[in-house]
Amino acid sequence: MDFNVKKLASGAGLFFTRAVQFTGEKLGQAEKTELDAHFENLLIRADCTKNWTEKIYRQSEVLLQPNPIDHTGARIEEFLYEKLDRKAPSRITNAELLGQYMQDAGKEFDLGTPYGSTLMKVGECEKRLGAAEREFLQTSAISFHTPLRNFLEGDWRTISKERRLLENLRLDLDACKARLKKAKAAEAKAAMAPDFQETRPRNYVLSVSASALWSEEVEKAEHELRVAQTEFDRQAEITRLLLEGISSTHVNHLRCLHEFVEAQAAYYKQCHLHMQELQNELSSDENLVPNAFALNSSHSMVTAGSQAEGASSPAETDTLKIEEVQPPATGTRKAKVLYDYDAADSSELSLLADELITVYTVPGMDSDWLIGERGNQKGKVPVTYLELLS
Repeated sequence: MDFNVKKLASGAGLFFTRAVQFTGEKLGQAEKTELDAHFENLLIRADCTKNWTEKIYRQSEVLLQPNPIDHTGARIEEFLYEKLDRKAPSRITNAELLGQYMQDAGKEFDLGTPYGSTLMKVGECEKRLGAAEREFLQTSAISFHTPLRNFLEGDWRTISKERRLLENLRLDLDACKARLKKAKAAEAKAAMAPDFQETRPRNYVLSVSASALWSEEVEKAEHELRVAQTEFDRQAEITRLLLEGISSTHVNHLRCLHEFVEAQAAYYKQCHLHMQELQNELSSDENLVPNAFALNSSHSMVTAGSQAEGASSPAETDTLKIEEVQPPATGTRKAKVLYDYDAADSSELSLLADELITVYTVPGMDSDWLIGERGNQKGKVPVTYLELLS
């Protein structure tokens, strides 16, 4: 019990001494041991690394776990599996769930109908996109997200602990310096002994005794200062080595960043291929009703090929004379106007939302446009403003 009380009292006294030293420094009444410029730069660099790594880690966590509702539950599940030393099961992605709903709906709507068969095809594509997303999330979590977390929860905690210890030892060192300074000042004052001829012998004896006591106090303070300086220097060297290790951390995080970029590029490339395959499959399906999307898709591919071959630009096809255009014998269709449209010139036809017009195409005309007729009025109309009905 005595040991615990003494230890508690010693700890309280040490805490009080550090508090007094820290307060004196803040008030400008105590001297502070300054670290060298190189050490200060290492501290600034380490703090900068920690702050930005934490921000990148948090935002990458949002990217890799995009569901805000399931985020907390997912973290708890991962924590439990980690403590049980077991691998957490892979969770279904939003795209996979959407694809499953589409396929189930396609079966309900009859696969023999255009809508039902399209739902099945789009649903299958969405499931492939979801599988690619899950693979990307797993790869990024291992190669990028986890190393950032390991730094914040491992290396940085060690650095922070050693920095706090260094700061405490620095306060102890400065307190020892202040104590030695006061002891030397008191010793010098006591050494100025009064003249034995002019004072009583008793006062002279007391003065000599006080000088001896302060000399012992100075020796004690010097010993404590040497011990404090040794401990501070040793801790400063340990902290310096840890701070210089930040360079290795940067190299490791750079490698992780390259792996993250590679995984993300592969993911988007795979998604693009899946969507192109679906687009081509839907465009070639004769059972589907053509729409503006299909026309725009085919136009995109035609335009890309035309530019590669040095074909004429759409501006060169604007010389088409509307009054000379005749409707084809077959191929005219009805279209519903989706939005109001004001003609830019005499070759175009103004449109009103929800009205029905007849449309058709002519050779050499830009695929973004159709020829529209309403009564005796005729002109070019943009495909994106129309819903083709038959």
